[in-house]
Amino acid sequence: LTVEFTVLGRSFVGLNGGPNFTPNEAVSFMVVTENQEETDRYWNAIVENGGQESACGWCKDRWGHSWQITPKLLLDLTTAADKNRARRAFEAMMTMGKIDIAALKKAAG
Repeated sequence: LTVEFTVLGRSFVGLNGGPNFTPNEAVSFMVVTENQEETDRYWNAIVENGGQESACGWCKDRWGHSWQITPKLLLDLTTAADKNRARRAFEAMMTMGKIDIAALKKAAG
């Protein structure tokens, strides 16, 4: 009825709720990445193995679980004290599937 598993060093317990309880965006796994290479590695591992791209750094794995592949820079920029810079970074993110760090930096200024 349950399964225990570890993702990125964190332990989880999953409950088989049957077909009435399918994965949805109400629960997602967030992976904070340090650079574009790491962002690409996680994103590609999910999307290229039966997953689906979504918007703003989100994707789904082949089982329908949602993931947020989020560069640390995105978090830093969108919470910056300079609200105009934060807005520009946010607006750039809204146009992306996988997050492009170089494009974020350019947009934020």
